[in-house]
Amino acid sequence: MITKQKIHPGRREKFTKTSGRVIAPLDALEEVKKAKSVEKIMVPAGSKDAKIRVVPLGGLEEVGRNMMYLEYLDPGSKYHGDIIIIDIGLQFPEENMPGIDYIIPNIKSLLPKKNKIKAAIITHAHYDHIGAIPHVMPKLGSQIPLYGTDLTLAIIAKRQVEYQDIGGRLNLVEINNDTKLDLGVFQIEFFGVSHNIPGSVGVIVHSPIGILVHTGDFKIDTRSSIGGVTEMDKLKNLSKKNVLLLMSDSTNARETGHQFSEVDIQHEMETIIKNAKGRLIIGTFASLLGRLNEILQIAEKYDKRVVIDGRSMKANIEIASRLGYIKINPAILISASEIKRYPSNKVMILATGAQGEENAVLMRIVTKRHKYLKLESGDTVVFSSSVIPGNERSVQFLTDKLYRDGAEVINYRMLDIHAGGHAKQEDLKLMIETVKPQYFMPIEGNHSFLRIHAQVARRAGITDKNIIVADNGQVLEARENSVVLTKEYVPANYIMVDGLGVGDVQEVVLRDRQMLAEDGIFVLIATIDASTGKLRGSPDIISRGFIYLRESKELLYQTRQLIKKIVENDTKNMHPINWAWVKNNLRDEVGKFLFQKTHRRPMVLPVVIEV
Repeated sequence: MITKQKIHPGRREKFTKTSGRVIAPLDALEEVKKAKSVEKIMVPAGSKDAKIRVVPLGGLEEVGRNMMYLEYLDPGSKYHGDIIIIDIGLQFPEENMPGIDYIIPNIKSLLPKKNKIKAAIITHAHYDHIGAIPHVMPKLGSQIPLYGTDLTLAIIAKRQVEYQDIGGRLNLVEINNDTKLDLGVFQIEFFGVSHNIPGSVGVIVHSPIGILVHTGDFKIDTRSSIGGVTEMDKLKNLSKKNVLLLMSDSTNARETGHQFSEVDIQHEMETIIKNAKGRLIIGTFASLLGRLNEILQIAEKYDKRVVIDGRSMKANIEIASRLGYIKINPAILISASEIKRYPSNKVMILATGAQGEENAVLMRIVTKRHKYLKLESGDTVVFSSSVIPGNERSVQFLTDKLYRDGAEVINYRMLDIHAGGHAKQEDLKLMIETVKPQYFMPIEGNHSFLRIHAQVARRAGITDKNIIVADNGQVLEARENSVVLTKEYVPANYIMVDGLGVGDVQEVVLRDRQMLAEDGIFVLIATIDASTGKLRGSPDIISRGFIYLRESKELLYQTRQLIKKIVENDTKNMHPINWAWVKNNLRDEVGKFLFQKTHRRPMVLPVVIEV
């Protein structure tokens, strides 16, 4: 059993174990308050016109960018306009978004109502549920309380330090599974869920029009508590109160059967760790803290020395250790620089980068950019995570390089060494059958995932007319005994974050970047005599990603002749000279010429210098 340690929010502390055994410094946390839990849920009365608008701002057409808000409307009531938010997450960019760091929800519809926001509730600490907080909360108001469990708030606070120039101070309020909140018209309860990060919860919303349930990310693991426990008994009791609407995680709705238990994963990992004849490098998500804790316990059991490498993994393990979710014997920890002091079969490396991220630890090892760690013959590399859609190519490159360098590779397709954090179809069905909602809304997944989850709901006994599949921004109206999908949409388009820019990269910019990536750029620089309209000297040409200039002399000669002809024709008898016309004509005509010669369309940028 792990004994819960006491955390002292706001204190700047470090792990100061023996030399070489420092996990990572933990920056000062924002001061965290304890939630004032009410003794009893007391739902205010509502009029016959009372309704709740359920507004998803993300997460219904993608995996990520999870955010929705509930707005109570009851003219004449003192609670009219009360709003709560559930999750404020980011989405990682797709392949057709070059240069974009990540994508956040559009909060335009919330801004005029921000004074009516009672709170934001965060279900767990994954970035697709917390990642947009530094950008969103300053605009909504730093006074708005953010409710979450201790681990969730600690990771939010740690991330906020990285965004202190834009993020500001947060009003963090700690809850647990048994907390009850009075948020105006909304009376809130929580239920614990099993996920692959501890401290995850679902949300129960009591309101005058009925009970609404938001599962957050969840799975059902009846054999292990490593990833937390989904409190099915609490949900079974809730079902007796006639739940109006269940909103349920669809991330793994495509997968049939039940999710693997962490018990099975633990047994497989123990066998691998026990029998490793050389160094063992385990790549996994930095957020799989339950899994990481088990690996650390097994390492101690078999007298292994462990290197923890990767900034996010070090930070998360340090936070979880201070909060009591991870128990570490400091004697087993070593730094990467100490690794050669120990026999290979006594060394384990916990590393980030199982998704093939460019600058993560695993990729730096295989590309020989890591200061201390190099692959050796006899090394075993374990991928204890599934591949996120979109990362297949980078993971394949990483795997091929590992094999080429003589390592043995074990992944979840070979052995049961990864249990996902999301329920599969039979568990999703069990959730619906346990809660017994009148209406059902699949959330958190691509549109096809939502449709498949809807099919599961039909098997669980929900009629078609009571299953609601919405799009991002599409408003639901919930009244007593009815939930309707309206034709109203609020803005829910992508807000792209690129460096310090938020929302300043539009589709036209992405198209330009895609064009540059596909066909390159062709810059022509023409110096023109303003009085005669004649070219002065030969035009300069710069090509990047289009042609290699040294091997394209004939094409360059023809292009220069065309530029000279266009300039002389466009400036002949034109006084004053229309320089905008000259530039546009150069762009169009040179573009057509290059396409005729190469069947490629580089971005043509004419630069006209008047002298």
